[in-house]
Amino acid sequence: MKKRNFLHAIALATAALATGSALAQTTPIKFQLDWRFEGPAALFLTPAAKGYFKDAKLDVTIDAGNGSGGTVTRVASGAYDLGFADMAALMEFHANNADAPNKPVAIMMVYNDTPASVMALKKSGIKTPVDLNGKKLGAPVFDAGRRAFPIFAKANNISGVQWTAMDPPLRETMLARGDVDAITGFTFTSLLNLEARGVKAEDVVVLPYPDFGVKLYGNAIIASPKILKENPAAVKAFLVAFAKGMKDVIGNPAAAIGDVKARDGIINTELETRRLKLAIDTVINSANARAEGFGQVNGPRLSLMASQVSDAFNTKSRVNPDVVWNGSFLPTKAELNVLPKK
Repeated sequence: MKKRNFLHAIALATAALATGSALAQTTPIKFQLDWRFEGPAALFLTPAAKGYFKDAKLDVTIDAGNGSGGTVTRVASGAYDLGFADMAALMEFHANNADAPNKPVAIMMVYNDTPASVMALKKSGIKTPVDLNGKKLGAPVFDAGRRAFPIFAKANNISGVQWTAMDPPLRETMLARGDVDAITGFTFTSLLNLEARGVKAEDVVVLPYPDFGVKLYGNAIIASPKILKENPAAVKAFLVAFAKGMKDVIGNPAAAIGDVKARDGIINTELETRRLKLAIDTVINSANARAEGFGQVNGPRLSLMASQVSDAFNTKSRVNPDVVWNGSFLPTKAELNVLPKK
């Protein structure tokens, strides 16, 4: 009996050691979104909810954000390992903080085209970009569309625009009540926010930046230099799990919104499903994304964007496209095959 108890104790100890070893291999990762828990957040919440990160031995914590600029800064500070941020915001940080010890880099492109657009009400008479000459535009000062507007203006010969700044929740309200002639914002954010304020979609003019000569990239997954150096395997595992989740989200956006609802119970399920579908159709499964391949970038296009951001944002130094992008952590071509044929 004593021998049996001894062997049982040995077995329990071995199991405990194995469990401890497995737990020790789990890598904690703090991830910062660019915005609140809205439809597009499903891109990250779904692989988490389905256990894809856990299966990859990752303990991923996903937090809501308040703008791409904040996400870049928090990843640079070391508070977060990875994040989701606008490529232009990342470029600006690099060019304005040459001495920063930990400049994040983009490791996977998610929004192959910028979601930024100018939106106006049809009754304003604005139909094309040239109609914006001399008009009053509104947007938060950190809005990606507002920051990149000089690129849009140059491409379309726009001048004399007057800007009104406001907090994000007031942007669509001010357009709806006529306080401004037009606004800039992410199409899938502002268009649906206008509808929520009683404006019909058919009464809104949308001028997407990509349709009018602005070939900027949108949001990418960014990483701190620290995690890239210290745990490259964890970074690669994260991207593989994310790509697997992306395929699920694109295949069934309505189901994916359930994962967003689980994080924020007060969201409007129908509205956020439409927002997610709009994001997928306009900036994820876009013609450029299908041509370049999901997750990847085109070198000359990235270089052009770096030059345009340098000029439009009046950065302290020129943006170097070679230091803001690192594609060496991307999954295999088969694992990146997440986009359905158009």
